[in-house]
This record gives sequence, C-alpha cells and structure tokens, in this order.
Amino acid sequence: MSDEQTETGTGWPQPAGPGRPAGPAGEPDPRPDAPDPDELSPLAPAGPVEEPDRDERSGAGAEPVEDVTVALPTSDEAAGEPAGDAGEAGGSGASASVRSRFSAAGVMIAALLALLGFTLVVQLKTTSTDPTSGATRQEDLVRILSDLDARENRLRQDIASLEESQRQLRSGEQGRQAALDEATRRADELGILAGTLPATGPGLSVRFEAGGKPISATRVLDAVQELRGAGAEAMQISGGDRATARIIASTYFLDGENGSLVVDGRRLTGPYTITVIGDPATMRTALNIPGGVVASVQGDGGNVIVEDREAAEVSALHAPIKLEHARPVS
Repeated sequence: MSDEQTETGTGWPQPAGPGRPAGPAGEPDPRPDAPDPDELSPLAPAGPVEEPDRDERSGAGAEPVEDVTVALPTSDEAAGEPAGDAGEAGGSGASASVRSRFSAAGVMIAALLALLGFTLVVQLKTTSTDPTSGATRQEDLVRILSDLDARENRLRQDIASLEESQRQLRSGEQGRQAALDEATRRADELGILAGTLPATGPGLSVRFEAGGKPISATRVLDAVQELRGAGAEAMQISGGDRATARIIASTYFLDGENGSLVVDGRRLTGPYTITVIGDPATMRTALNIPGGVVASVQGDGGNVIVEDREAAEVSALHAPIKLEHARPVS
C-alpha cells in the first residue's frame, strides 16, 4: 500500500480528477462563490470551519468583484401603458354595448306595458258605459240564449229540408213532380214575403197605447225591426179606425197630423196593433229586452200589450210591385 492510500485511510487509491484551479502563486481561488477545498474532501471535519476574510482570500494581486444587479423589465411593464389603455378602451366599449342593449330592452318593455294599460282602460270604459249589458238581467240573457239556440235548430231543419229537396230534384223518377212541388212551395213563400198572399200561423198581437206622447213612427219602426230580427215571417198593422196595411220589406212609416201614423201612404190613427206570425217566445223576448221597444214606449208614458195567438191571421195584401228594370238571370 502506498503512502497516498495510507494518508486517505481508504486503502484504495483515489481516482485522479480535475484539480481545482488556484490563484496566482498558489493562493486560494479568488472567485467569491468558489467552494472551499476542505468541503470537497470526504475527510473534512464535521465541525464549523472559519471562512477566511474576503479581503484575505482575494489576495494582493486580485481586484475585488463588485456585485452588480440589473433589473429586467417584466412582461407587463414591457407592454407599457398602451396595452393598459387598450384594455380600458375595450372594457368601456363592452360596458357601453351592454348598457345600450339594456336601454333598448327597457324602452320596449315600457312601450308594451303602456299599450297593455291603454287596452285595459278602454275595455273598462267600454264596459262601464254600455247601459244595455249593465241593465240586462241574468234571466233575460238566459232567455235570449235559449231563443238563439231555437233559431239555430230551425235553420238546421231548413237546411236539411233544402238538401232533401235537392236530392229529389236530382233523382230520375220523381224529378219532374218534385220540381213542380218545390216551385209551388217557393212561389207561396215568396208571395207571403211580398205581401201578395194572406198567411196564418202562430204568432203575437202587439198593441201600442199612447200616454203623454203619441206613438211615433220611430217606435213602430223599431218594433218591426225587432220582430224581423226575431224571425217574423208575416206582419200587418191596423189602426183604431180599422184601417190595415201589410208590412213588407219596402214598407215605410211617417208621423202624420194629430199623432197619426202614415204607412205606405195610408193614414192610421191610434191605438195601433201589429199582428205578426212567427215563434211567439222568441219575438216576445226581443220586444222585452231592457232598453228595447217596450221600455222605450213606457219611458214616453205609453204602454205595450203583447198577447200570444195560436192562429194569427195576416189578411191584408200589398199590391204587386211592377218591375221595370230588374230581370231574372237565366
């Protein structure tokens, strides 16, 4: 074993490694961060080792190295104020866009609420200013609804009858006779409507008695319109002097002298009685509607007497109208 092995105490030779550079003339390394040679040895003592003074380590021939710290700019500082201005500008633009959207939505909501309020106000005013609907009793409304249902049923029956007549007219065997019967029936109906044929059937007798004011032509015309709307098929009016006039589509009413009534040029005196053929219940309901004919005449101080007739007779006739210009379409 060599002296080197004996000194190290390992019994084995130490591998040759790069040596630590030394300072001039064998002095210690002048670098401040150079490790102590004793720390590199595996046989260095465990206790603290006093570090020689920096001035002494630097030696006389080495100049001291000053610590220089250079401050490098960060990425945010390198971006500078323009980036910050751009961010602030983008944020303000986004805020302005959001505010503009909220402003438009608020204006639209306010407009819709104003329109809704206006509609509710108009509806309330219309309902409150309608005297007819407010004065109508529940019993009258139920009766009117029942009359409308009955009228609908009659119209459906008429439709079914017309469809049956059409079917018979198109059939080959009974076509001719069915056509003749249908023509006769239609001629009778047109004759009743035109006032050229008398008629009989269930209906009403409506008597107008004047009070403080005479019965005006307007009240009589209102009664005729109400009866027509309720399904009247034939009517005539008679006065106290037993003069009678047939009421058709072209009949007119005028106020005459001394409270008299002029119907199609014929003068009638009161009291007046209208004889009408139709459904009695429906026509009675139409006359007694609140604000209708009966209420109007009673408001003037008069009275209206309505009586049912199982077989009302309308015997007054109207002269046929000679047509000068109208011709049937062939």
